[in-house]
Amino acid sequence: QLQLVESGGGLVQPGGSLRLSCIAPGYKLDGYVIGWFRQAPGKEREGVSCISTSGISTNYTDAVKGRFTISRDFAKNTVYLQMNSLKSEDTAVYYCAARRASVRSNYVLCPLNGMDYWGEGRPVTVSS
Repeated sequence: QLQLVESGGGLVQPGGSLRLSCIAPGYKLDGYVIGWFRQAPGKEREGVSCISTSGISTNYTDAVKGRFTISRDFAKNTVYLQMNSLKSEDTAVYYCAARRASVRSNYVLCPLNGMDYWGEGRPVTVSS
């Protein structure tokens, strides 16, 4: 059973940066579309960003466009979420999730209710 493990996150001041990483020990992520999701206190989980198996196609929710960057390193079997210019409203638990897909595809879709595997989440707190 594929298990996703997130790392990174923590406490940062507004305007600061953090990077989240997502790995799957013992499994290659090449055949999975990977998405980052977040859930703020008292709110529903929402999609943040998604990356295709090719690593070429990406999408972002409007709230993070221009500030967050998703990427994948095939050699390290890792997917990253670089978060810059963080705001207090970015405070949430961040989850990575995987959905089976064809390798080297530009198809990029990460439906909240359609992901096959989920990590346990990492908290990100943006506060002065």
